[in-house]
Amino acid sequence: MAQADSTPRPGHRLELLCGATQYCPALVEAIDAAAHTVLLETYIFDFTRMSLEVAYALERAARRGVVVRIAVDGFGTADVPGHWQERFLQTGVQLRVFRRLGWLGMAWPGNWSRLHRKLCVVDGVTGFCGGINLLDDLFDPNHGVLESPRFDFAVRVAGPLVAQIETTMNRLWMRMQAVQDMRRARLAGAITSLRAAGAHAPLPQVAAPGSAHLARAAFVLRDNVRNRSSIERSYRRAIATARDEIIIANAYFVPGRKLRRALIEAAGRGVKVRLLLQGRYEYFMQYYAARPVYGALLEAGVEIHEYSASFLHAKVAVIDSRWATVGSSNLDPLSLLLAREANLVVEDAEFAVQLRSQLVHAIDTVGGAMSALDYANRPFRQRVFERVALVVMRVLLLVQGKHYL
Repeated sequence: MAQADSTPRPGHRLELLCGATQYCPALVEAIDAAAHTVLLETYIFDFTRMSLEVAYALERAARRGVVVRIAVDGFGTADVPGHWQERFLQTGVQLRVFRRLGWLGMAWPGNWSRLHRKLCVVDGVTGFCGGINLLDDLFDPNHGVLESPRFDFAVRVAGPLVAQIETTMNRLWMRMQAVQDMRRARLAGAITSLRAAGAHAPLPQVAAPGSAHLARAAFVLRDNVRNRSSIERSYRRAIATARDEIIIANAYFVPGRKLRRALIEAAGRGVKVRLLLQGRYEYFMQYYAARPVYGALLEAGVEIHEYSASFLHAKVAVIDSRWATVGSSNLDPLSLLLAREANLVVEDAEFAVQLRSQLVHAIDTVGGAMSALDYANRPFRQRVFERVALVVMRVLLLVQGKHYL
């Protein structure tokens, strides 16, 4: 696979979507208008509540002859309900599971690499990319009903990069099909039949009619082949050129040395750096392993705000109200070194200002500011948990042969 070009290109119409309450209806609208193909990738497909409407739309599309292909992660979506597997089978919806967990589950290091992308392409013309799972904003599989909606973003896009998203999704589909068929010893014949059934000539990649404002955008991947550090590099390049302001909202924030240094140097040259991070306990590793890096950032003048109204799931940033990124990649070792991720990078003031307003509102209304004094006086028990989490994370990375922290 060739290395992706992360240089933003002109000619894109973008729509920022906040939460599943906007994302799911937008998906349903696009799927219901599909004439040829619907390609969908997601880490979690919950098949309840709001995301159920997407499942119904996929079923309707397949019934009218649209090629519908869904890829879900074998950990994030461990169990697709049996009746939905049957419904998809009956209507012709093609479903693949990325890396099903064996009897060892996540104890086997080979299972740590996950499909964390949230992508959709309809008819080769309309694309979606972001961090939002097919999961109701007010429900969490591990925590039940939430009192406030999850905070996350996605983007609907029309323009040249939709072809890149489609190509990326097709490559993964073919790889998953090949792995499945090797296990069945029918590799050659199955790949031929898949190409015949699912391939079609991509439609012209143009912005939607009536677009008054077109933006520059790029599709940036992280995988284990040629794009191992593409997303982190795009962050570091943008941070290095920042003059006035950096705002990053990230669910699991455990930046490596290079990224930490870039933020500290930006604060040192007078850039206002604000981080909106997870304030609620969700997972032991991500929660406690993040906190040891806070000290150096706070000392350098970086502002840290903890979001605790609900679960922060966003993976976005805005720099100087001109550069922005929205995607699936957290700034932690799992996302940046192991998981398959996808982000959009946007160079457009109108889009960046819109995203910035959402982040600033969250910082001002529900983001609790962390002071250097509070951090220095955190309880001894918390420091122990932090140290344990950091050591465990380093050991896990060494098992994978990775160096990051």
